[in-house]
Amino acid sequence: MHHYHTVGVGAGPANLSLAALFESAAPHQIALLERRPGPAWHPDLLLSGVRMQTSWLKDLVSFVDPCHRLSFLNYMVTTGRAWGLLNAQFDFIPRQEYAQYLRWASERLGCIQYDTDIDRISFDGGFAYHAGGEVVATSDHLVLGLGSKPYAPPELAGVLGDRAFFPEELTARLPQLDPAEPIAVVGGGQTGAESVLELLGRGFTRISWLGRRPWFQPMDDSPPGNDFYRPAYVRFLQDVPQETRRRLVDDHVLTGDAITPGTLRAIFQANYDGMLRHGEYPVTLYPERDVVTAEADGDGLTLHAVSPVGREEHRLAHAVLATGRQPAEPPLDPELRERIELDDAGELMVESDYSLRWKGPDGHRIFALNRSRHTHGIPDANLTLLPVRSATVINSLFEREIFTIRDTSVSTRWKVA
Repeated sequence: MHHYHTVGVGAGPANLSLAALFESAAPHQIALLERRPGPAWHPDLLLSGVRMQTSWLKDLVSFVDPCHRLSFLNYMVTTGRAWGLLNAQFDFIPRQEYAQYLRWASERLGCIQYDTDIDRISFDGGFAYHAGGEVVATSDHLVLGLGSKPYAPPELAGVLGDRAFFPEELTARLPQLDPAEPIAVVGGGQTGAESVLELLGRGFTRISWLGRRPWFQPMDDSPPGNDFYRPAYVRFLQDVPQETRRRLVDDHVLTGDAITPGTLRAIFQANYDGMLRHGEYPVTLYPERDVVTAEADGDGLTLHAVSPVGREEHRLAHAVLATGRQPAEPPLDPELRERIELDDAGELMVESDYSLRWKGPDGHRIFALNRSRHTHGIPDANLTLLPVRSATVINSLFEREIFTIRDTSVSTRWKVA
C-alpha cells in the first residue's frame, strides 16, 4: 500500500487530463484507481463511423500546456498517422481515433492502477481507498472522476432484459437480432441517432425512432453557441445567482445535448437510399413522443407513447433505450458522505475551483469532476474544457498558479464591468 499526495478515482478523460498535467507538480505523486482491466473509453459505444463532437485541438492538455508530451498532435505524429488523418479531411475526427489517443496517453502516464474496483472511500486523518475488503491506497487529497452510466426512467426500466436494452449492448446483441423484425430506438439524442445509424448500416428495415422533443434537433455548433464552451463564460457563471445560473445552463442544452448535423445528414441520406432500394423508408421518425409505459411478453414488446394528438402503441420485437445517462455515485462511506455539503436539490456543492464543501481538516480536500453542470455549465460533462478544469484543480491544490489559463480575447459581453 502506498500513500499519495492525490488519488483520482476513475481513469477516464477527466482524470487522465489531471494526471497528465500533474507532472508539473513533481515530486508530488498522483495515482488513478480504475476498475477496468485496462485503458478503455465507452468501448461499447464505438459504433462504426461515429465521430467526435469536439475539435481534436481540445485534447487532454493543449489549451493550458501546448508543448506537453501527451498532446493529440504528438500522438498523431508519433503513431505516423498525422498525414493520413489530415488528408482524410474529417470535419470531426473518428471517435475510435480519440479512444486510441486516450489509450496511448494512458500507457505513458505510469500512475494508473487498473483492475482496482474501489467499493469504499473513508477518511481518518487521510483518505483511504478500499477494494475487496482491503485498503489499496491512501492520500491527502481526493479527486472523483467517475463518469456516468446509462439510465432508463422507472416506467421503462422494468422491461430491460431480452427485449429491451441500452445502446451499450447493441453491438453484442446484433448477431441475435433479425433485421426484418420491427425494432425501436427510444431517445432523440446523439446516442439514439448513432444507434439508428448502426441499425441502418446492418440492414434493418423496420426501425422506429421515438424522441420527446418536437423534432430531432441538431446541435448548435455555431460561433455564439461555442462561446459557452470557454473559460471566460465559466468564470461569468460563477458570479450569477444560483437560480439564474441554472436557468441559463438549461437554456444552453442544444449546444451539447443534441445531434450533430453530420449524423442527422447520414441518417436521412441512408434512409432515402433504403427507400430507393426497398420501396419504403427503413426508418420511421416519431418526434414529440413521450414513451410513458412499456410491456414485454414472450412474443415482443409494446411501447405506450403520448403524442400531440393522443396515445398510441408501438408493437415491436426489440427496443434500444437511449434514454440518457446519470452520474455514477461515488463510493463514499456513510461517515464521509455525511461530512459533504449538498445544495437544495441534494446535489454536491461544487465550488468555482471544483472542490467540494466538506467538514474536514485543513490539508485534505475533495474535488469532483463531471458533477457541476449547473455551476460550471454544460462543458463540465463535455471534453471541451478538460485541461482548463485540470489546471484549475491543480492551481487550487497547490495554492499557486502552476498553469496560466488565458482567455482574454472575447467579443461577447455577458455582463458590463
